[in-house]
Amino acid sequence: MTEREWTLIVQNYLSESITSNGKLAVKAFERIPYALEVMGYNEQGDHDLRHMEYQTDLVITENVDDGIWKPRVIIELKINTVTTHDAITYSQKSFTHKNVHPYLRYGILLGKRDHYPLPGRLFRHGAHFDFMASWVDFEPTEGELKGLVEIVNLEIEASRALEEIIYSSRSPSREHYTFLHRPLKLY
Repeated sequence: MTEREWTLIVQNYLSESITSNGKLAVKAFERIPYALEVMGYNEQGDHDLRHMEYQTDLVITENVDDGIWKPRVIIELKINTVTTHDAITYSQKSFTHKNVHPYLRYGILLGKRDHYPLPGRLFRHGAHFDFMASWVDFEPTEGELKGLVEIVNLEIEASRALEEIIYSSRSPSREHYTFLHRPLKLY
């Protein structure tokens, strides 16, 4: 099975599990901007923008208005092995995407790993991942699917919270926070 074929399988699993409210969608191979460049300005100060995009494996989007959606969670998928180069590349993609979408959450899912755990190179070089997951085969066990869905739902909520914090920071009615703690959860 190819990564592309497996991506469509994972898309189906997640679509069945997290899109119950009708506002969320799981999209495969969506192109998401990672950089915006100003190409020039006119006399009124308006600017001409150019954006560059990476194709993502999976993106969970949220419809926020009629025809308007936001990316909430991106998941990169790899099968069998992940190299140091893969870890660095995908982590850097996460970093660049988050420059354009600062509320975005980003993870990687490894498939067909047999009984190998998450590789140490992901921990070492995946600094910009918000989550990592590994499945023994292409088809998840009940526990693997449940774990991924739980993480994705938590990441959707984290994305919404980050967006509210970032874009409502000057609102007098905003939520006031005095602590931020990013725990490390392994299971």
